[in-house]
Amino acid sequence: MQFLHPSFLWALLALAIPIILHLFHFRRYKKVYFTNVKFLKELKDERNANRKLRNLLVLLMRLLAIAALVFAFAQPYLANKKKNFDKKLVSIFVDNSYSMQGLSRDIPLIDKAKQRAEQIIQAYSETDRFQLLSHDFNGISSKILTKEDAIENIEEINITPSVKNLDVILQRQIQTFKGAQESKSFYFLSDFQKNITNFPNIMDTSYTLRLIPFQTVQENNISIDSCHLLSPTPLLNQTNQLIIRLHNYGAEDQDNVRLNLTQNGQKKPAGTISIKAGQSILDTIQLSFLKPGNHDLVLEIDDYPIQFDDQYYMNIYIEENAKVLHLSDRGSNKYLSALFSSVNELNLASVNSNKVDYNAFGSYSLIILDDLSNLSSGLISELTNFVNKGGNVLVFPSKNGTKDQYNNLFRSLNANTIKQWTETDREVLAVNTDEFIFNKVFNRISNNLILPKTTGNYEFSEFSSTSGEKLLNYRDGSTYLYKYLRGEGQLYVCTAPLDKTINELVVNAEIFVPMLYKMSLAQAQKNRLSYTIGEDVSIKVKNNTDQNEVLFKVQGKEEFIPQQQNIGNFSQINMVNMIENAGFYDIKADGILSKRIAYNFNRKESDLTNYSKSELKEKYGDSVSIIAAESEANISQIIKEREQGIFLWKWCLIFALLFFAIEGLILRFWKG
Repeated sequence: MQFLHPSFLWALLALAIPIILHLFHFRRYKKVYFTNVKFLKELKDERNANRKLRNLLVLLMRLLAIAALVFAFAQPYLANKKKNFDKKLVSIFVDNSYSMQGLSRDIPLIDKAKQRAEQIIQAYSETDRFQLLSHDFNGISSKILTKEDAIENIEEINITPSVKNLDVILQRQIQTFKGAQESKSFYFLSDFQKNITNFPNIMDTSYTLRLIPFQTVQENNISIDSCHLLSPTPLLNQTNQLIIRLHNYGAEDQDNVRLNLTQNGQKKPAGTISIKAGQSILDTIQLSFLKPGNHDLVLEIDDYPIQFDDQYYMNIYIEENAKVLHLSDRGSNKYLSALFSSVNELNLASVNSNKVDYNAFGSYSLIILDDLSNLSSGLISELTNFVNKGGNVLVFPSKNGTKDQYNNLFRSLNANTIKQWTETDREVLAVNTDEFIFNKVFNRISNNLILPKTTGNYEFSEFSSTSGEKLLNYRDGSTYLYKYLRGEGQLYVCTAPLDKTINELVVNAEIFVPMLYKMSLAQAQKNRLSYTIGEDVSIKVKNNTDQNEVLFKVQGKEEFIPQQQNIGNFSQINMVNMIENAGFYDIKADGILSKRIAYNFNRKESDLTNYSKSELKEKYGDSVSIIAAESEANISQIIKEREQGIFLWKWCLIFALLFFAIEGLILRFWKG
């Protein structure tokens, strides 16, 4: 046993006071007249013996009571042999996610967590150093603070939409104190939602992990979890299907939940849904876009009391007059010209391959190679870059073309290469209607559907490392039309030339028209409908100005200059946790709109199910130390005992009161 304040032990000298009082106990005697002195002497001897024993017991109780009080002020403790009393490093994580807005005894959990965090800091000495963390990962989280600074910064912690898994928080704590020789203690003050609590099952023994769980009344909640378009590319003046996913995280079934959709500021009902407890459902909303450009969509439900996940913001961009480049040695193709002249959304430019302007490639969505005899190394290089940066290329190889040059293009894009030309009559039989190009083109594939026939075609190698998706197949199983996803774009390869004398594709309108239309609009990398607040992602935007160095600004519910990296005609924009509110944001350069995006709150907080103290203990066992947040006692004392050992001063006070009580009973009931 050791003492926190051993100097108080000098007060044990006070034990001499009751001893002196008992040794020099002068008592005033009272005269009693009694006739027979003999009986008086016998009574006096008996009462003196009783009084002497009683006085000794009273003296003992007083000595023990005074000694217990002195020990209480000296604060004895049983030292924890595993701990040392050198300078300590303490990291405290305060959960400031939306779920911590819940109430416990009419006090928000976030406020109670901040109170407990201050008590933890108070338990340590002035020489100890601290790290203060929240979900924000702001600048203060990477600093080592003094005791005073740590207490001051607790009040700066506020509710945030950013949510991180707790293993990410733990790794930040470990990284901050990496290499330090001092004892390290990591505290987590949280409601420990199950979808973010994922500590490793085996903890490093170089630190102590302490969990302080907070509990609140479980609320019912319905969330709009996600939305996506069924088609990867939304089409103008056509029906587009929006798939939505809703989840009931509560313990009760929810009926007739109202859905509303706001499109470009116009609100309209989208129906009602019913969701069983703990289940999710998918629903479909029909959308139509009557003009190109940006379309803002907000899907809403009526749900209380948790509302941050009741809205889902989306932005859909419809291309205006997509441009298609036709490269051919024979000039324009009358079939292509006729097709594109009838489609207002598409513009066709036919150029001789010898006169092509490579700098203009970035303005086209699709480049068609039609019967080129030669492909220069420069053209191959530019086409490869075009595909990797998001463009689409459709290749109709020439019967008399240079096979090696075509194969150089295919190798540069990791596609199957040409083996040989075969003069064989073939007929297309199978259409891949699961892929975007032919998806929802036909109500059903009937026997009356006329498919292309060819009198000759190229045979291609088939390797797993270069395999592509097969869109159209011949009756014998060989491939007529390939699709390859490469970089951010797509490569389409037809095994037969576009020449009508060899390939009947141009006269098969049921295949030719939708194929070229959707290839012109297809996007390998889908334009994201929305982004998630707190998500670490780069957004690619075009530079719409003539300046070499472009400075982008983000305008919306917040306005700021984001991190950016300019790469040619594009820039990578990183928001680095600067967005805190869901809604629509414009990325602009010199006042010119480059991209409009939508941001939503993270749905991790939608599931309010959390671990109780007993569940945490069962899940992580002795790897963690758990402290009850509901305890009315000052948590500082609990921390001190766990850091330094078991304090015994309370027992000393109890024994002091007990000894005083025994003394009082002796004096009251023992008549000597």
